[in-house]
Amino acid sequence: MSISIIGAIAPAIAVVIALVCFVVGIGGGMGLYILIATKKLGKSKSNAVRIIEEAYAEAKTIKKEASLEAKEASHKYRDDVESELKERRNEIQKSEERLTEREKFIENKELSLDRKSEQIESEKKRIDETKQKLTAQLEEQEKIKEDMLASLEKISGMSKQEAKANLVSSMTEDAKKEAGQIIKRIEDEAKEEGDKRARNIVASAIQKCATDLSTEMTVSVVPLPTDEMKGRIIGREGRNIRAIESATGVELIVDDTPESITVSSFDPIRREIARLSLEKLVVDGRIHPTRIEEIVEKMTKEVDKAIKEAGEKACEEVGIFNLHPEIVKILGRLKFRTSYGQNALKHSIETAILAGQIATELGADPVIAKRGGLLHDLGKALDHEIEGTHVQIGVDLATKYKENPAVIHCIEAHHFNVEFKSVEAIIVQISDAISSSRPGARRESFDAYIKRLQQLEEISNSFKGVDKAYALQAGREVRIIVKPDEISDNDAMFLAKEIAKRVEDEMQYPGQIKVNVIRENRFVETAK
Repeated sequence: MSISIIGAIAPAIAVVIALVCFVVGIGGGMGLYILIATKKLGKSKSNAVRIIEEAYAEAKTIKKEASLEAKEASHKYRDDVESELKERRNEIQKSEERLTEREKFIENKELSLDRKSEQIESEKKRIDETKQKLTAQLEEQEKIKEDMLASLEKISGMSKQEAKANLVSSMTEDAKKEAGQIIKRIEDEAKEEGDKRARNIVASAIQKCATDLSTEMTVSVVPLPTDEMKGRIIGREGRNIRAIESATGVELIVDDTPESITVSSFDPIRREIARLSLEKLVVDGRIHPTRIEEIVEKMTKEVDKAIKEAGEKACEEVGIFNLHPEIVKILGRLKFRTSYGQNALKHSIETAILAGQIATELGADPVIAKRGGLLHDLGKALDHEIEGTHVQIGVDLATKYKENPAVIHCIEAHHFNVEFKSVEAIIVQISDAISSSRPGARRESFDAYIKRLQQLEEISNSFKGVDKAYALQAGREVRIIVKPDEISDNDAMFLAKEIAKRVEDEMQYPGQIKVNVIRENRFVETAK
């Protein structure tokens, strides 16, 4: 029984013993940990005390060094402050010296001003006294003048206003006469100097002008080897001549003129194609409608090529290389256009070269002047195809192909259609007149020539005081004889200006017209 009880509680006892051993082990470990920690704590305290002592010693050293540095900085700052104060004291002393000198200068100036003020006051008093004396003298002179005027009016029998009017009239006549003499002298001097300079400029420009100045007419008569060739050109029942007229757009005139046929057309290009075609047919000898069409087509191409080459050659001759290709072609058409017998293309080239040279002499833009001179008659190439004046046509063409506005203005102003806005436009107009009016450049119909002379004499005779008027030198001069009892010398000068102005406004003429007014007195006596 006791053994079974012991066997039953033995595990419990073992557990208790194990627990007791565990507790004892934990307690021993804790005690050992506490012992070790106590030892480490003591060691740490001793290290902390040592570190504190070392830090204290180092702090004393730093404090001592800082104290020394502070003292040194304090001494340095004190020295700097003393130096700056010394400089400030020196500057203040110099400023005081300058102020002292300025005060002395101002005092001297005040003394000088006081003396000048006294002088001015004295001078003012003297002037016032002089003014009073002069006023009294003027009053006295005015009284004497009134007495004299009264005496003169009594002696002359005229009032003051009447005498003044006579004096003004006399002085006006004298002034007018003197002014006329001065104006004439200035005009003579200016004209002499202007003519001299203008002659030099124009002569230089013409001298450098390399254009062929000979005129050329478009040929409208085709020579034939024999009169028999007329019949071959006409053809059976006129079929050949009809084919030529139909293909070229011209009219062939076959008359009694021996060995020639006349080509008639308002279009110079068509007339040139017809002329070349007839010459080719005459040389070839085969004249029938089919051959005529072939030759006309071939000659048309050749004329187109010649037109293009003529335009390019004109540009090269003038020295302009950036024109629009269409403008170059239109320009080439002027080769077959004439004006009063003057070839239009050669006239344009001549105008361009003259304009360029004159612009260079005057300091204007020679490029604009040359382009304006070359294109100024561009509209004449198409004036038979497009409605309007050749000026307007030229302006429209130049605008269409984006030409320079300054060049367009030269085109539209060269016949005075608009007011001149540039020197280059005036130069182009002058160059056009020079090229057109030079001797032999143009021919004028007899009727138009007679009409221009009559109009010139009629305008001159319409002025009061004109006795006779004669147009001389093919209309380049009008000689006017005035009545000497109605026109004075000064009036003759003004009359010449008025007649010249009216001629400019009412007439169209190439070049210039000289107005020459002649006044003379003739006294005739008979010896008995």
